[in-house]
Amino acid sequence: MLSSFPLSLALILSVSHSVIAVPGSVEEWGQWAKAHREKLSAKYGDTSDHEKRSSGTNIITNQNADSSFFGSLAIGTPPVSYNVILDTGSADLWVADNNCNETCSGVATFDPSDSSTYSSSNADFSISYGSGQASGTLGTDVVQMAGFSVANQTFAVCDTVSDGLLTPPVSGLLGLAFKTIASSGATPFWQALVAGGAWDSPVMAFQLTRFLDDQSAKPLEYGGSFTMALTTQGTSVPVPTGAAAYAAIDTGTTLVGGPSQYMSAFYSQIPGAQPGTGNFNGYYTYPCATTVNVTMAFGGRNWPISEQDFRLTQLTQTQCLGAFFDLQTGRSAPSWIVGDTFLKNVYSVFRYNPPSVGFAQLSSVALAYNGANTPVPSATIGSTAATVSATATGSSGSNRTNTGSSTTQAALLLPPALVAVVVAVVAGCIL
Repeated sequence: MLSSFPLSLALILSVSHSVIAVPGSVEEWGQWAKAHREKLSAKYGDTSDHEKRSSGTNIITNQNADSSFFGSLAIGTPPVSYNVILDTGSADLWVADNNCNETCSGVATFDPSDSSTYSSSNADFSISYGSGQASGTLGTDVVQMAGFSVANQTFAVCDTVSDGLLTPPVSGLLGLAFKTIASSGATPFWQALVAGGAWDSPVMAFQLTRFLDDQSAKPLEYGGSFTMALTTQGTSVPVPTGAAAYAAIDTGTTLVGGPSQYMSAFYSQIPGAQPGTGNFNGYYTYPCATTVNVTMAFGGRNWPISEQDFRLTQLTQTQCLGAFFDLQTGRSAPSWIVGDTFLKNVYSVFRYNPPSVGFAQLSSVALAYNGANTPVPSATIGSTAATVSATATGSSGSNRTNTGSSTTQAALLLPPALVAVVVAVVAGCIL
């Protein structure tokens, strides 16, 4: 029996000779693992009722065997579609500019002169993700997604993007966290919709597919769905503030990161597990002949993680790489960052007010999409079901310019992520 964890992790070990083929060399996996850990360290490190209007769903794409998930939105007049990473762990919208350097080769770029409704604020923008950064200029324009529209949404047009930050056909990123962590200081697209009463319910949800264990997976596969203004039933986990915010639920994170002392205790329960070295520092390897079944407990209920998701890859003939890794976050960030390794196993629901997160068991229909030969969605514009105005950018921070008044909202008091949850404190054990 282990001592109590701030996150409940239970393991079931069994012997199996079924392993996943290596999707790349050990060196390539090492470079990827190092970059992913550094990205998370930089991202989280020390650095009234409305009348029902509408709901909408954006069919998303699974990129490079679960490495990321993106959807489509449209910007400008006339509207032009762009693919963007959907990230509940950040709060800014940005797309590559038509003057972007060679690192934007192969992606659709935004040309401000092509939109009659675009307005530049001439304010500088810069954001870092650990594995790279993007910088450019802030402006406003019409932004549409899943049938919703914000008339003067603030976003960044980036002419400088680090090499490798964008993988075609992705043109940028849509942050789905609260305004409090926006580098631009602008009200995020989703928050503008909620504040304007455009949603029938202040809730959004994700269903993500799995292709990590599919040796024939193509670079782009059907990724699941992102639904806005979802009507839900059931029990949710309320979001606390301060030290009680133990975990951030982040769709923009591929794996699961947590404090080193708990990772060490966790992997000590897996016979033969060893700390990684070199580019794999902070990760753990374990014998591929061992099947590891992990559960995470939220709100008093256990949620299993598929062994296919925990087994990130096979590094050698006998050693596999685990999807949980050491992560030291800053004082203002939750200790645990829970990404797609977990989220592919549940239907995740995020509520604006009261701030909370809920999980539901995936249906047999949803599970059937894992590894299935389903057509990849194309970027769409869709009809406009509701229009609201975005709030202007804030005034704090060196890269923020106040271009108008903004409204103080309760969201300013929330933890630095779209959703952070209190995780059940129970003993982890071998069952």
